[in-house]
Amino acid sequence: MTAYLERKGYRYSQTTIHKYMNIEMGLHSIVRPKKPGTKPGRPHKVFGNKLKQDFHADRPNQKWCTDFTYLFLKNGDVRYNCTIIDLYDRSVVSSITDRHITSDLAVRTLRKALDYQHPAKDALILHSDQGSQYTSKAFIEFCESVHVTQSMSKAGYPYDNAPMERYFNTLKNECTNLHGFRTEEELYRAVEEFAYVTYNHLRPHSYNGYRTPFEARCA
Repeated sequence: MTAYLERKGYRYSQTTIHKYMNIEMGLHSIVRPKKPGTKPGRPHKVFGNKLKQDFHADRPNQKWCTDFTYLFLKNGDVRYNCTIIDLYDRSVVSSITDRHITSDLAVRTLRKALDYQHPAKDALILHSDQGSQYTSKAFIEFCESVHVTQSMSKAGYPYDNAPMERYFNTLKNECTNLHGFRTEEELYRAVEEFAYVTYNHLRPHSYNGYRTPFEARCA
């Protein structure tokens, strides 16, 4: 918030901003609901960690991270989002929300990213966790067919995919947890608008020196 206000020409200390948000406006941190449990599937193949927490990329479409998260409708029903971000500028290159957390959703999300970005052949690393969707035969074969190199976090170690954790926290804290979406269409539309408009074009990111991902990519 401090960086955002400075971009608008207002300069206040973090203490002052915290005071007005917390005390004057009654804004407090959001406690996220407990994550629904999922059963791990039997992996077709597990890949080593090629990033090893090196989340810096020298150029666009060199290193991507991907993951799933859960999102709730107002009635408590769960929907699942799969997102891919580019580590070069932390931009969202693909985001799809659906009713089921499947390898097909992972494939569709990657296909969508490739259709828009067109990375060089054999030049892209895609990092994920060891979830059954990413270790499935269908997803692995798709990655091989499009010449994408897979990389995976150590099992049960979310720090190996920290940029995705941060993005999903931001998505929930600044978008989905603030609204009670009655229909999945409302939820899907809000998530896409946040990803492709707010996050990529309007929201400054500390990794980019408090420039937006779009500004960082165009620099």
